[in-house]
Amino acid sequence: MTDTDRKRVETAHGTTVRPRLDQPRTSRPSLISLPSYDPEAFGRLSERIARFLGTGRFIVWMTVVIIIWVGWNTLLPTTVRFDGYPFIFLTLVLSLQASYAAPLILLAQNRQDDRDRVNMEQDRGRAERSIADTEYLTREVAALRQGLGEVATRDFLRSELQGLLRELEERRDRAELR
Repeated sequence: MTDTDRKRVETAHGTTVRPRLDQPRTSRPSLISLPSYDPEAFGRLSERIARFLGTGRFIVWMTVVIIIWVGWNTLLPTTVRFDGYPFIFLTLVLSLQASYAAPLILLAQNRQDDRDRVNMEQDRGRAERSIADTEYLTREVAALRQGLGEVATRDFLRSELQGLLRELEERRDRAELR
């Protein structure tokens, strides 16, 4: 089997198709297979978390947890306390929460920026189409105005007919006088 034969892919109809050179390869077999995840599902989850972190409910819950934590570790007997006065474990937990919250918030912001960019491009396209339509309608209205300028109005026709009628009456009067 040659190198060219290995690159060909057989279809369901039995024909062989070469992979396209203008598109990247989808995957390579590797020795270590990493778990795969759905980036959209992860992005939606990060947006939900970021949305929750930006609410008053999160601040209230965080305040309640910290008050309970501090109260537990200062008011209860020393045998049931798990984090002494400098509250190092609480600091560690809050730092860990912040270290995960920041990238999740940034990911959610990036996804929102991408959606905003797409919306702006669509709005720009709609605006361009609207401008083109408006310019077309403006040209059509101008053409109609020019056309109407050349069309005889009722008053114009009435005055012309009255003028012709007077002229005919004058000719008739002159013909009768002769």
